[in-house]
Amino acid sequence: MTEAERIGEYEEHFRRAGLPLLIEDYSPATDIFNRAVPLLGLVFIGELLGAIDLQWSVAANLGAVLGGLAILLLGIGAANRARGRPFRSVPRTVGWIELAGFVLLPALLPLVFGGQWRSALVTAAANLLLLALILGVVGFGLLSILRWVAVRLLGQLRSSVELLSKALPLLLLFSILIFPTTEVWQISADIAGLNAAILAVLLLALGTVFLVVRIPPEVRRLEREAVTGGGELRTRQRVNVGLVLFVTQALQVLFVSIAVGAFFVIFGMLTVNSEILHSWIGSSGNELLTIHLGGNDLRLTEELLRVSAGIAAFTGLYFAISMLTDEVYRREFLEGLTEEMRSTFGEWAEYLRLRQASGGG
Repeated sequence: MTEAERIGEYEEHFRRAGLPLLIEDYSPATDIFNRAVPLLGLVFIGELLGAIDLQWSVAANLGAVLGGLAILLLGIGAANRARGRPFRSVPRTVGWIELAGFVLLPALLPLVFGGQWRSALVTAAANLLLLALILGVVGFGLLSILRWVAVRLLGQLRSSVELLSKALPLLLLFSILIFPTTEVWQISADIAGLNAAILAVLLLALGTVFLVVRIPPEVRRLEREAVTGGGELRTRQRVNVGLVLFVTQALQVLFVSIAVGAFFVIFGMLTVNSEILHSWIGSSGNELLTIHLGGNDLRLTEELLRVSAGIAAFTGLYFAISMLTDEVYRREFLEGLTEEMRSTFGEWAEYLRLRQASGGG
């Protein structure tokens, strides 16, 4: 195997491990957004429809589409000239100029043709969101991280169950005690859907903050223990390693929350019948499913799902905090991850040596 082939093999391994930023010369212009050019081009062309106004005639809409196409082509040509390329050339790299054009030019169309400023804002925001998703999925190897975590999920769940057995018995006991209280069911039944969604987002944000604040010191610790050969990670590479830690722990929190929520759904179907529910909330609830078992009707209601989801969300938040404060869990989790990372960083050191030997920097 030649040095170039070995370098390519190492780079492919870094991508599979969810650490594409370990690759030297990894650039958004040549390694991320240019790989998404077919998707971006399809969206770009599709957004020509933003020039259409349903109140116009067919001829007027056709003219607006052609005018929009002219604006888009002129924008691409201007970006080419700014890059020093021929006006009609096909861009080979997608940098900040091209990305700005992808966000702004389609948003101009509904604004120019019809003054639809709300549509313009929505288009720009949607394009920004799409670029952020591409950056996360392709740039930071999110799909590779998920695949990497999934392969090791069984061992990680064992650590989660061990922590769960230590951290959550009192919380689970408390949850079982408050589960059959009237106030919990009344609040869950009466709370508006939008308010429930806002509460869910707040709990998710709070749990995310608890996980994120611990990531930088854990990354530094992992770097000290796993990086060998005198190498030092750059900031973006530390972010990539931190994302691996975050996704790994976030999936464990998600698993625990789903498991607790499923337990209370089953518990509620076995214990809460229509008469009990009527005494709590004044109605038999919004029934979603009924299972006939041994002469009994096991009812799944919207109210039961709401109560179970609320308890699961609080349990997940409590579990996320416990992950940060339980030293035994942190040590076991990081020891296993350090072994994995030490192997990867050993390959990274050899990869850097090969690049220097081949004159690649």
